[in-house]
Amino acid sequence: MPEHYRPFTSSLRSRLLILTFIFVMGVSVFVYLPSIATFRQDYIATRLENAQIAVLALEEAPNNMVSPALEQRLLNQSGVIAIIVRREDKSLVLGFDVMPAEVNGTYDLRNPSLGTLIMDAFDTLEAGGNRVVRIVGDPMLPGTRMLEITIDEMGLYRALANYSNNVLVLSVLISLFTGILVYLALHWMLVRPMRRVKDRIVAFRRKPEAVPKRSRESRRPDEIGLVERELGRMQDELRQNLNQKTHLAALGEAVAKINHDLRNILATAQLASDALQRVDHPGVQKVSRRLMTAVSRAVALCESTIRHGKAEDILPEKAWVPLKALVEDVGQSLGLMDNEEFAFEIKVDDEFKVYADTEQLHRVLLNLCRNAFEVQGNTGRIEVSAMEDAAHTVHIRIKDHGPGIPEHVRPSLFKAFSSARAGGTGLGLATARDIVLAHGGQIGLEETGADGTTFMVCLPGEEVEG
Repeated sequence: MPEHYRPFTSSLRSRLLILTFIFVMGVSVFVYLPSIATFRQDYIATRLENAQIAVLALEEAPNNMVSPALEQRLLNQSGVIAIIVRREDKSLVLGFDVMPAEVNGTYDLRNPSLGTLIMDAFDTLEAGGNRVVRIVGDPMLPGTRMLEITIDEMGLYRALANYSNNVLVLSVLISLFTGILVYLALHWMLVRPMRRVKDRIVAFRRKPEAVPKRSRESRRPDEIGLVERELGRMQDELRQNLNQKTHLAALGEAVAKINHDLRNILATAQLASDALQRVDHPGVQKVSRRLMTAVSRAVALCESTIRHGKAEDILPEKAWVPLKALVEDVGQSLGLMDNEEFAFEIKVDDEFKVYADTEQLHRVLLNLCRNAFEVQGNTGRIEVSAMEDAAHTVHIRIKDHGPGIPEHVRPSLFKAFSSARAGGTGLGLATARDIVLAHGGQIGLEETGADGTTFMVCLPGEEVEG
C-alpha cells in the first residue's frame, strides 16, 4: 500500500463531515434543553388558563354549585383532575370527589428559574407519565390569591416525548444538511487544493529531477494560493539545484579523469620549455619564460583541483603583491598586451600593492578580463583601475565597453553554470566569487548597460608589520 494512502474514514474530507455533524448536534442539544423546558411550561400554562375559565363557570352557578356531570365536563375540557382557587374570602374547588389522596410531586410555577424548569421537564420524562402532580401557578382573575391544579402527567409525558422526538429528527436532518453543505464548501475551498499540493509533494519525492507537466499557476489570494505558488517555486529551485549538483558531480568525475592525463601532458610541456630556455635567443627566451609561467600555473591548478575534489579547503597564502605587474601578467596570458586592435589599459600605480594570494588573485582577474574580452570580440577596450580607502580596503575595477549583461541573467550571475553569453561554462565568475570570499572580500556587479559593464573586487588590506 502506498505510504500516502489512507482509508476514507481517516481522510480530511470525512473528518470534516463527521466533525460538522457532531458540532451541529452539540449545538442542538444546547438549544433542546431550554426549548423542552419552555414547551412544558407552555403546556401547563394552557391548563392553568383553562382551569380559571372553568372556575368562572362555577362562580356563575347558583351557590357556586354545578351538577356532577357538568363538573366533570369542565375538568375534562381543562385537562386536569381537580382545581382549587383561593380568593380573599372563599375557596372554590372542582373535582373534590375525584381528587387523589396524595400526589407524587408539587411544582410551583410562579417564579421558576430556567434550571428548575429544565430539571422538572426531565423529571417528567424519567417518570414515564405514571405520576399525579400538583401545580401552583399565577392566577389571572382579580382577587385570587392562589391557583392550584392537579393533573395526570401521562398527557404531558406524551407531548414532551413527541416534542423530543421531533427535535431529534429535525436536529439530525439539520446536522446532515449543514454537514453536507460545509463539506462541499470546504472540499471546494480547502480539500481539493490541499490534495493538489499533496500530489505534487508525493510526485516530487518520487522523482525530484523530473519536470512535471506545467499546470496553471494558482491565482487565489488567500493562504492556500500562496502555499501552492511558493511550493511550485521551491520545487523549481530545488530541481535546478539538483540538476546543477548532478552536473557538478559528472563534471567532477570527468575532471578527475582528465586531470591525471593533463598533468602528464603538462610535464612534457614543462620539459620542452626547459629546453627552450637554453636556446640563446632573446625572442625565444622571452616566450619561453612566459610559457614556463603558464605551464607552472597549469600544474598548480591541476594539483589544487585534486585537493578541492577531496573536499579540502584551499586557504589563500596571502602576501603583498604588486597589482600592476599582476594585471600585466593577466594581459600577457590573454594576448592583450601586444594586441594593437584591442586596448588594455592599466590605471594602477607601479608601487600599488594588494594583500592577497598571487595565484588565486591572478585567476580572479584572468576570469574577469577574459569575459570582458570575449563579449567585445577582437576590438574593444578593457580598463583596470584600483584604489585604497581609509580602511585599507582595496577596490579593483574591471570595466569593458561591451553590450552589457541581460537583466534576467543578473540575479544568478555568480552561480555555477549560469553564463551570460552563449557557449560559456558559467564557472568563471563562480570561481572568482569563491576565491574573493576566501580572502574575506567581496565581488559584485557595479554597473552594466549599453556603454559597458564594470565589476568590482574588494579585498581587505593589512597593515605592514613594523
